[in-house]
Amino acid sequence: MTMELKIFNTLDRKKIDFVPIDKNNIRVYACGPTVYDYAHVGNARMSIVCDLLIKVLRLIYDNVTYTSNITDIDDKIILAAKTQNVPIEKITNKFLKIYNQDMHSLGINKPDIQPRATEYIEEMIILVEKLIKNKNAYLSNNHVLFHVPSFSSYGCLSKRSKEEQISGSRVEVAPYKKYAGDFVLWKPSKQNEPGWNSPWGYGRPGWHLECSAMSESCLGLPFDIHAGGIDLTFPHHENEIAQSCSLNNEKDPKLFARYWFHNGFVLFNGEKMSKSLGNIQLVNELLKKYPSETIRLSLISSHYRQPLNWNKNLLQQSQATLNRFYRIFLNDENFDEYKYDIKDISDDIIESLLDDLNTPKALAVLNKLINDLSSKSNIKSKNLKKTIYSSSVFLGILKKNPSEWLGIGNKNSKNLNNIEELIEKRNNARINKNFALADDIRSKLNKMGIEIEDQNDRTIWRKIEKDNK
Repeated sequence: MTMELKIFNTLDRKKIDFVPIDKNNIRVYACGPTVYDYAHVGNARMSIVCDLLIKVLRLIYDNVTYTSNITDIDDKIILAAKTQNVPIEKITNKFLKIYNQDMHSLGINKPDIQPRATEYIEEMIILVEKLIKNKNAYLSNNHVLFHVPSFSSYGCLSKRSKEEQISGSRVEVAPYKKYAGDFVLWKPSKQNEPGWNSPWGYGRPGWHLECSAMSESCLGLPFDIHAGGIDLTFPHHENEIAQSCSLNNEKDPKLFARYWFHNGFVLFNGEKMSKSLGNIQLVNELLKKYPSETIRLSLISSHYRQPLNWNKNLLQQSQATLNRFYRIFLNDENFDEYKYDIKDISDDIIESLLDDLNTPKALAVLNKLINDLSSKSNIKSKNLKKTIYSSSVFLGILKKNPSEWLGIGNKNSKNLNNIEELIEKRNNARINKNFALADDIRSKLNKMGIEIEDQNDRTIWRKIEKDNK
């Protein structure tokens, strides 16, 4: 099987072959979270698709370095610290720890390098000095701003016109700007706010500057792939290109990053998630209601470039799918002996993922393998089970014991004796053809949150998933 990755490059607006700068040193950078609150499913989607991308790259290349930054200095962080009357480090350390724990729960590997913005202030100051020297930046009203007209390739990533760039900018037009689209590289801090001494006074970096400094410091330029949510294309990623290329008086955006990998929005019941609508879905809260594999499967169920409509139905569908997958292995005495092996992953699944990370197609292949295993001719096929197991683990699912997942025969249940007694009583009623009593007992068990299933020589039970709202 030829291991060649195709990837949609936002810069080229098309799917193309991935050709690394150096096949012995693949470098990927992704914009991570601003740690002032709990991560939402939008953060999780970016993390999961990037994690899967890295796993696919490592199927092909021996040396892959993945860097994803942490923004730990920001106006929102400062506001949160003031509101809670605590140092910003207490806010950022708390939510960085929770973020990493939540992502780990979803089966996401921690990046090889996870730089924090506050660790690279010196590098940022040096970049600003170079941009001023190159006449790409200027000092005005104690702010250092990047002068957008100085970079002739501005707009190359987002393909926005000058009018669209100004109207789409997140920064209001300040009177001290030479051009409405100019953006902040360094801004003053009040004495009671976090800041650092610089040639332009006590202050802190602009958000866009952080990623330019950290990506170059951690990976060098140019690097292979820059990833992030589609909402970051403009202005954040556009500004990164302008800054980093201007440092060396270059106009070609590929001298910063060769490929731009953007995942689509996560919607909630068809609407954009926002605090004003009160529909933000926090990973930390979802993990209290749903198994982590259910959340993960939901996040990879749609192609990464398409909008993902997040709702209760999606989670329930993912839960039902996983239940069906796990049931295939329920009575397999060899399940605990299966070991993840790259060589056992289905070629069709790998081929799907090599085609611009087509997870819906990969899951369709997995579903077909499950259906094949369900047939009488393949039910005892150990090789097919090994293929399904390793393919599933690569996608981040089927990592638990089937009985544990399905809640069957849970020995820690407080009502274990009562459940077993009711099941025995029901079985006796069926033997005596007292089907009315058997049905009554089934209903009683159901009200207790227990579902039963009659098999050839026994009756098994499982806990019914709660109706999470």
